[in-house]
Amino acid sequence: MNLSRRMAATAVLATAIAGTVALTPQASAATKAAYNGVCGSGYKVVNSAPIGSKGTVFLTYNSAKGRNCVVTVRNTTGKAVPMFAYLYVQGSDESAEDGGAYTSYAGPVYGNGRGKCVDWAGGIDNQSTWTYGSNCGSLKAHRVTKGW
Repeated sequence: MNLSRRMAATAVLATAIAGTVALTPQASAATKAAYNGVCGSGYKVVNSAPIGSKGTVFLTYNSAKGRNCVVTVRNTTGKAVPMFAYLYVQGSDESAEDGGAYTSYAGPVYGNGRGKCVDWAGGIDNQSTWTYGSNCGSLKAHRVTKGW
């Protein structure tokens, strides 16, 4: 299949998927949200997951503090829509969630994740993605993700 036909087929497929639930939705490179730095100084992005075509949830880590932070960022700001950011530190009672109607981002939420696996998630409007047991005391990105 030549390149223009492949691009057209991809566009048709992307349009068809946009109205359905996908297990691993992907945002296009042209509209991918960027981490906005709201977790504070010293936090670096160690993992991320697209939330359909609506945005990205970012897992960050501050190695000096041993803390994780999660923030959900929309691709484009606009009218307030339901959004959330979620973090759970496995093997602890520690979890944090921020949810509400927001115009650009949800979070930040924090947890003490040094040496621990974390579950983290984000949602925008009617799409969400959940990552379970990731990073596990490592800055290496590892995901077991489910998107709805």
